Amino acid sequence: MGSLRAILSHPDDFYPLLKLKMAARHAEKQIPPEPHWGFCYSMLHKVSRSFALVIQQLTPELRNAVCIFYLVLRALDTVEDDTSIETDIKVPILNAFHRHIYNPDWHFSCGTKHYKVLMDEFHHVSTAFLELAKGYQEAIEDITKRMGAGMAKFICKEVETVDDYDEYCHYVAGLVGLGLSKLFHASKLEDLASDSLSNSMGLFLQKTNIIRDYLEDINEIPKSRMFWPREIWNKYADKLEDFKYEKNSVKAVQCLNDLVTNALNHVEDCLIYMSNLRDLSIFRFCAIPQIMAIGTLALCYNNVEVFRGVVKMRRGLTAKIIDRTKTVADVYGAFFDFSVMLKAKVNNNDPNAAKTLSRIEAIQKTCKESGLLNKRNLYVVRSEPMFNPAVIVILFSLICIILAYLSARQLPANQPI
Repeated sequence: MGSLRAILSHPDDFYPLLKLKMAARHAEKQIPPEPHWGFCYSMLHKVSRSFALVIQQLTPELRNAVCIFYLVLRALDTVEDDTSIETDIKVPILNAFHRHIYNPDWHFSCGTKHYKVLMDEFHHVSTAFLELAKGYQEAIEDITKRMGAGMAKFICKEVETVDDYDEYCHYVAGLVGLGLSKLFHASKLEDLASDSLSNSMGLFLQKTNIIRDYLEDINEIPKSRMFWPREIWNKYADKLEDFKYEKNSVKAVQCLNDLVTNALNHVEDCLIYMSNLRDLSIFRFCAIPQIMAIGTLALCYNNVEVFRGVVKMRRGLTAKIIDRTKTVADVYGAFFDFSVMLKAKVNNNDPNAAKTLSRIEAIQKTCKESGLLNKRNLYVVRSEPMFNPAVIVILFSLICIILAYLSARQLPANQPI
């Protein structure tokens, strides 16, 4: 539930962390009794615990559609990501995947760990898909077809230019944004958002992931698959893997900052998209990942650790964002706070400093002009701790004891603790 040191450093994280822990336990108990739906929701918890938590806020009908949409695309992504599959086998599967989801007898063994189980037992996903309303099925089929074709295209093509980068991100994430907008509309809870705004929602998340995951992707076995565009990275190195080495740290960070600046181009579209949402559950479902993305970019910017290990937001801040993101004001406030953090990290000697500052200032201007910054509940940064650290230590100890006691009570009577 977050380390004691982190909680002492950020004592106001404690209550959101506790709520997150309890919400996660509750979500894990909400597994449907039907075997196919039980498999789908159990698998969702295994492949993405954070997504499984956020999705619980949606209405039951929409939640089921989004769950299946996610698992279908996760399965498609598993095929694309498996570098051990020969191209002449992989490409036809990607192109035909939208038809396979209608066939409960189809499966294809690939991937590892939980993803292999998903692929081996994909019939559960197909069975659940066939129980969705026709509007949901058509949206999922359309996006799966377009995404599979796009993935197949980039199996045989490198990401050379910034246009290639945007096109690839459109296929693997922008289309997710379009698909979710279609599902929200099919639920009759939202108007149909424009394709351009929906696309930006996906691109902002995908580019954040591509930036953050440099080291994991470059070290992929049996061979790496990288999506940093050559048009950008080739300004700083002859080979993309050169950024792994400490002697190239300065150039690596300059390239990183260039990519972060590129990702910030999508922020205003994302803010417009979220401002147009009416349903609170859909709003929170969309807003929380977007705030996490701008926060992750703020952490990654000018940070050589991206090339050394994993850079991620502290768990307490994640819990706070999940707990307190309830209004558009909270979104504008979070984007403003993280843009302030970004601005403080800009080095005037960076070759893209002027461009980065221009982007940040444009984002801050949009947030200020919303007139909502003083109406928010979510503050990323507070100058004063909300609780006495000594009280936090006592409460943390009590909660650990209570959780241990509750866990012990769930053990069979004849099993030793």
